[in-house]
Amino acid sequence: MDLTTSEKQQYSRHLILDQIGIEGQLKIKNASVLVIGAGGLGCPALQYLTAAGVGRIGIIDNDLVEQSNLQRQILYTHDDIGSNKAIIAASRLERLNPYIKFDKYPMRLTRDNALELFANYDIIVDGSDNFATRYLVNDAAVLKDKPVVLGSIYKFEGQLAVYNYKSGPTYRCLYPTPPKQNEMPNCSEAGVLGALAGIIGAFQANEVLKIICGIADVLSGKLLTYNMISMEQMILGFEKDTSIIVSCLEDEYELQCEFPIDNMGITIDEINKHPDKYNLLDVREHHERAVHHIGGQHIPLGELQNRAHEVLQTKDLVVYCKAGVRSKKAIKLLQEEDFDCRLLYLTGTVL
Repeated sequence: MDLTTSEKQQYSRHLILDQIGIEGQLKIKNASVLVIGAGGLGCPALQYLTAAGVGRIGIIDNDLVEQSNLQRQILYTHDDIGSNKAIIAASRLERLNPYIKFDKYPMRLTRDNALELFANYDIIVDGSDNFATRYLVNDAAVLKDKPVVLGSIYKFEGQLAVYNYKSGPTYRCLYPTPPKQNEMPNCSEAGVLGALAGIIGAFQANEVLKIICGIADVLSGKLLTYNMISMEQMILGFEKDTSIIVSCLEDEYELQCEFPIDNMGITIDEINKHPDKYNLLDVREHHERAVHHIGGQHIPLGELQNRAHEVLQTKDLVVYCKAGVRSKKAIKLLQEEDFDCRLLYLTGTVL
């Protein structure tokens, strides 16, 4: 398969690089990459992989575009709110590069589909935002012998590494077991600087191109950390742990980010119909409440264990935060305190 005249024009700045040239660009054209998550990291990674000319790109994401995504997920606009990210991302990217085949998967990555999907691609890019998916990606990649380029972001700091490259160190070599549920922050609760997602996502695309073209110094066995405030960057080395053996996909991936709290959600519309039936408890931080709140008591989640005795139990209690994660943690804590009242969490988003 050769490059067409039009492709040579599009990739001309690659062709004059000694490390890429015609041979390297053909490798890029013949490569296939699966991008997991078309969010903050996936958007810039997809844009640069598309611009670079990766011949086949798969995009898997079951999420719908929300307004709060637009601060960092730069493939989308207000017109896309409510639409599936994988579908919209592919549509935009096709306009950037018509020489690429896009596979659209508007679904969740699960233990039931991961192995089959991974078998069809050369490289996996993990732009997910939860530990459950990262462990699933790692294990499926090990079983299918695929390298994984994983990025993560939190507030003003980002991390990047390449796992399972030429059977090198894996994600479990660095993080052997998933963290406990109350140790899992995410950007919907803690926030993230939008530009950081762009930087780490671009770094991910860069590592993919290095792998494809055989350029040295791939971040295998190395963890890059980047701080947007200080602009400091470090690379930490780690070794392969040969005692870790992945023999199959486990049930744990479906459980890591969910709390066993069923039928305990309530909408703001339901509360407004019968406001006298409920006490409200805001477990966000002080600066969040100062921006907006819907009333009720205010006890930040970090203080709740020591202040649980202050929480009113005279009516059904509705706990709220920004996106529901801290509310569920608060309910679990209050359940352990043997609260007499019914405990509910507010569904939807509180700004």
